[in-house]
Amino acid sequence: MRTLSAISDPGFVKNDRPGVLDKLFITLINDERDLPFVYLCLQIFLFVIPLGVILFTPLLQGWMWTLGAVVYILSVFIYFMGPFTLMLHNTSHNALFKRKHDWANGIIPWVIGPFFGQSPETYFSHHVGMHHAENNLKDDCSSTMSYQRDSLRGFLRYYLEFFFIGLIELANYFQRKKRKKLMRKVIRGELSFFLLCIALAFVNWQAMLVVFVVPFTLTRFAMMAGNWGQHAFIDASNSGNSYLNSITCINSGYNKKCFNDGYHIGHHLTPKMHWTDMPADFIANTAEYGKQKAIVFEGIDFFFIWLLLMLKQYKFLASHMVNVGYTFNSDEEAIAFLKSRTRKID
Repeated sequence: MRTLSAISDPGFVKNDRPGVLDKLFITLINDERDLPFVYLCLQIFLFVIPLGVILFTPLLQGWMWTLGAVVYILSVFIYFMGPFTLMLHNTSHNALFKRKHDWANGIIPWVIGPFFGQSPETYFSHHVGMHHAENNLKDDCSSTMSYQRDSLRGFLRYYLEFFFIGLIELANYFQRKKRKKLMRKVIRGELSFFLLCIALAFVNWQAMLVVFVVPFTLTRFAMMAGNWGQHAFIDASNSGNSYLNSITCINSGYNKKCFNDGYHIGHHLTPKMHWTDMPADFIANTAEYGKQKAIVFEGIDFFFIWLLLMLKQYKFLASHMVNVGYTFNSDEEAIAFLKSRTRKID
């Protein structure tokens, strides 16, 4: 176990000498702290989308096309997918562009999203409209409660159920809750994505698979692995308590790259909290984290936690666990505690 150390995750540092582009973009967006999202969009428009479009044209042939396809998949999945997904996440909670430029808020989900396997509006509907409302409890279509959460077999069942019937369940959820606007968003987004894929298959089916289907498959796997890691450790006696059904990851490279996504407990407690405020909020509330026996890890992220659980590497997990409030007396005690929190909840 580790003792709580200084937080190195990014907060907001105001630029006292903004450049010309900074000044322009600040006039368009709701919060100047979100300037990194604008520049990430520009990078995607300058590199990812042009390469994806080129794969549909005769400009690349033979081994050059294959090389372009490999570069596309690697750049999307390894470099851009994490930051893009968390940009999508943050802008789903807090709109990026001001109301008078509201049309521009459709760029991320409708124009960029499909290149990263995100069907338009589905993420918003699932995450904001359903997941936060249900907080990983039984009515949550992506709830991890009913699975043994250190079981590879359990995770594969979880992923495959989501991949093949998850969006049907989500649409049914919104119908039951009489939230027809969100149900229409899900259906519209999914149908738009699949109709786009069908249409582009007649142009170049190989490029369609590389540019849209492969990212779609990888993204949904990554989202389910991430959600599994975020909600793997649950107190069965109080499973609706965000301190006890979520975890927090601090001081990780993932937080620097993906806009402090590791602060998942704080995010569930205050979904609209700005990503730059999360480290300070955690520091201000460490006493409550300790009192609640909240699980905090340092130096690792949700995806690595998912992998460690699949391998049942509890000793490694305990070595990165922060003993907030000095709750545990030994690694062995922490390991027993972690194991108790991964048991299937009926």
